[in-house]
Amino acid sequence: MQRIMIQIYEIQEPREAETVAALGVDRIGTVILSRESWKSPLLRETVRVVQKTGAQSGLIPLLSDRETIFRIIDYYQPDFVHFCEVLSPFSGDRAAVERQCASLISLQQAIREQFPPVAVMRSLSIPRTGAAGTEEILQNILAIMDKLAPVSDYFLLDTLQGRPGSAQEQPINGFVGITGETCHWGLARAVVTASSRPVILAGGLDGENVREAILTVQPAGVDSCTRTNMLAPDGRWIRFKKDPARVKKMVEEVRRAEADGPGARQREDYR
Repeated sequence: MQRIMIQIYEIQEPREAETVAALGVDRIGTVILSRESWKSPLLRETVRVVQKTGAQSGLIPLLSDRETIFRIIDYYQPDFVHFCEVLSPFSGDRAAVERQCASLISLQQAIREQFPPVAVMRSLSIPRTGAAGTEEILQNILAIMDKLAPVSDYFLLDTLQGRPGSAQEQPINGFVGITGETCHWGLARAVVTASSRPVILAGGLDGENVREAILTVQPAGVDSCTRTNMLAPDGRWIRFKKDPARVKKMVEEVRRAEADGPGARQREDYR
């Protein structure tokens, strides 16, 4: 099995970036939380520290203003920029997604032209296990992927809670991610198989399930945010505060999956 990329979010300060990189993480992501707070010397130093360790630095801008996004990329100079707007895979939302994709394609193409060294990662929204109508959902996801592939260097598959705009809103309105829940791995595997771009699997991954996820989905990389965070006494995950032991466990399990190779799933099923 080829080396699996390990990507960890949300790293917002230099010391934590050094700690995570030292544990063997390949790609370290930082989040720009709003248009108003986009310019932060602390976050820029975090990006620089990541790059000095030899890991790749990434940014998620949680905003849609094109001019500000260009300013962000110019100011931080990350290795990759990651866009994670919800792209609904449900057929009833198809017309809205068509319009959304046209805007996103234009944005990503402009970034590739103005910032050639910066790779573009695009999230695709994958429902949770148990979703109904998975064949239709898969075809919709693949159609979205095909539209965005020419202007994307990587895809990331993340967990969609319910339907956009429903009572089950996403943790960050309008964006997919940080649910702490796994997505439908069967759908994810089908997307990996069909994709012309490397695919990173996200959604509720940690040291307890990442090996099984790799053997099942066979992605080019894995991503963790919520479930490698510290836990509060009341059992809630603490955002922006990593648990080094959890990160270390995840790295170890990813490397164990690599050593097992692609035949490990068949061997375990046989037993």
